[in-house]
Amino acid sequence: MNQSVIFWPMLAQVLLVYIVYAVLSARRRHAVRSGEARVNQFKTRATEPESSVTAANNIINQFELPVLFYAVCLSLYVTSGVSYVALVLAWLFVATRYAHAWFHLTHNRVKYRSRAFISGALLLALLWIWFALHLAGAV
Repeated sequence: MNQSVIFWPMLAQVLLVYIVYAVLSARRRHAVRSGEARVNQFKTRATEPESSVTAANNIINQFELPVLFYAVCLSLYVTSGVSYVALVLAWLFVATRYAHAWFHLTHNRVKYRSRAFISGALLLALLWIWFALHLAGAV
């Protein structure tokens, strides 16, 4: 298998980060233009309006589990461990991150958001287990 295919789900995850930054920027601009907030309110999230604080919080989410995702993808690449199983797990993880962001940035119902988060965390754990098995020569 071409090892570089593991970079496609990574690029999709990076795209999500930029999408969320765009949403955050648009929401902050709208909050200022509508009078809901003043620019200096964005110094801390404690004074940020609810309309944009969810996007700001989602940005933080994009640098938690995804950091482990990038690490395992790069580790698989450098050890020639990219396989169909790893690739499917990587794409499924990214899909859960998109779902999580969607739920967080739209209706923000914790019930659905947490399901997407937990699913992603489990998929990422499986990807790390797959990597460990690859290192052990078991797969």
